[in-house]
Amino acid sequence: MAKVLASRGAKVIMACRNFEKAAKAEMRIRKRYPEADITVMHLDLSSLSSVKDFAEEYKKRYKTLDILINNAGVMASPYRKTEDGFEWQLGVNHLGHFALTGHLIDLIRSTKRSRIVTITSIAHFKGKIHFDDLSGESWYGRMKAYRQSKLANLLFAYELQHRLMESGSGAISLAAHPGISSTSIIWLPFPINILKNLVLMSAYRGSLGAVMASTDSSLNGGEYIGPSLLGQAFGNPVVLKSGPTTYDREVWKQLWEVSENLTGVSYLHIK
Repeated sequence: MAKVLASRGAKVIMACRNFEKAAKAEMRIRKRYPEADITVMHLDLSSLSSVKDFAEEYKKRYKTLDILINNAGVMASPYRKTEDGFEWQLGVNHLGHFALTGHLIDLIRSTKRSRIVTITSIAHFKGKIHFDDLSGESWYGRMKAYRQSKLANLLFAYELQHRLMESGSGAISLAAHPGISSTSIIWLPFPINILKNLVLMSAYRGSLGAVMASTDSSLNGGEYIGPSLLGQAFGNPVVLKSGPTTYDREVWKQLWEVSENLTGVSYLHIK
């Protein structure tokens, strides 16, 4: 995503947990696109204090925010908790993004034609929000927790769009997903991993849904975008239908309220 946007003249802020990896990624982009306008800033979505620090530093440096892409992700990890006591996958994939967007929402709303793009997954189709035990202590499974977190991403994007629209904001919220793409988040044992790049979409192809959500002027907000073929796993990005359980606004609101309580971040101007 950073490479594609930077290649088209966007100023890109790479907000990354691992500075060493981020610097290498920046160098690879600059090698291919010498005129790329890229800045690396530290952001750890597993830490609410890091999220707040990043947002404050960003607002000191910049007066606008055209596109926020909520893209951090962990997948199928062993059971662990964030420093704030959240189940790891829900904490990084959803609650960190909820807090980040909340800290930046006033700046986003004050930027003309701004967008928030939240990255979900086709895993949401089998997901369930376990409101009685979000931490997963009574039910934890690696993929079960991942599905919950990616469903939460989608419900957050939908509820955020509803609240932005109700508040009269010009900002819009969208969701996108990469289908099944060959990135390091998908780990396969040797020698099967050799086949990964042959049978899965490339990271470039997987990024195009988010790029479309970020830049397509025909979108109005609230869209869910992903690959068009084979159960949304492969193909070019299009506007799609999400799972049948994702359109209940009462669930959107319940997740929003729980997320505010857990993170302590309130979206004051888009109630």
